[in-house]
Amino acid sequence: MPREYFSHVDTWVFDLDNTLYPPHMRLFDQIEVKMTDFVMQTLGVARVEADRLRSRYWAEYGTTLAGLMHHHDIDPEPYLADVHDISFAPLAPDHDLAGRISALSGRKIVYTNGTAAYAEKVLDARGLSGLFDAVYGVEDARYRPKPHEAAFTEVFAKAGLTPGSAAMFEDDPRNLAVPHALGMRTVHVAPEALAADHIHHHTDDLSDFLAKLL
Repeated sequence: MPREYFSHVDTWVFDLDNTLYPPHMRLFDQIEVKMTDFVMQTLGVARVEADRLRSRYWAEYGTTLAGLMHHHDIDPEPYLADVHDISFAPLAPDHDLAGRISALSGRKIVYTNGTAAYAEKVLDARGLSGLFDAVYGVEDARYRPKPHEAAFTEVFAKAGLTPGSAAMFEDDPRNLAVPHALGMRTVHVAPEALAADHIHHHTDDLSDFLAKLL
């Protein structure tokens, strides 16, 4: 993987969940349980139906929250506070990853469909606090999630980001389509590779990938 593919990059944008920590740590499993519980309690449906709606809304809207707001007019703030009230014990610090992110030349940004406050807790548990110039959550896009273009447009405008000189690292391939269309270098971070026109690179080990750039 030639370094020159990234020689123009001055802004590095990282997703959070299953990107800045590996999927085997299974932190998001807790959030999925909390989401299903919230849907059960708020809509008064059985667990099987709540789980179906959680999955359906994620698939159709990018997040369960977006579907709940669209179909049920829920207030996002109580939902976000509830589903992110989890244990961060499954996460472990990654000093190699921290060193490689720190060594990247240019600005480093986190952009997540979770909240910025939740992201800060994840970064702290991973030993990555203080490495990023900015952390953006779904609230910074007025609760519109990735992969919607309006969400990227709003967050990137706040960041003062020039897409043509930026790279995006994401585990969800849907969330790389808009960055690619905007001119960003795209990296899919996941155990399994996916062949798609909007994905430039794939890695199953973010730290190793960054080491090759450095």
